[in-house]
Amino acid sequence: MRLDKFLKVSRILKRRTVAQEAADAGKISVNGKTAKPSCRLKTGDVVELNYLSGTVKFRVLELRETVKKEEASSLYEVITE
Repeated sequence: MRLDKFLKVSRILKRRTVAQEAADAGKISVNGKTAKPSCRLKTGDVVELNYLSGTVKFRVLELRETVKKEEASSLYEVITE
């Protein structure tokens, strides 16, 4: 699954375009390397997202095309905030 789509489906970021802009600006890394929006994620990947207020680091637990709002947090595990 593409990085930008995962961030939207998991509701870490609200819109896919926001995820694309963040990746294009170099604010997202996957397994320690700067990632593009089209980066393919797989289970077990560690994603780091840099906000102005801090950093969120999480591990991908599951990849699904669609998910209910209540189940979105089951797709990832937060490592640090």
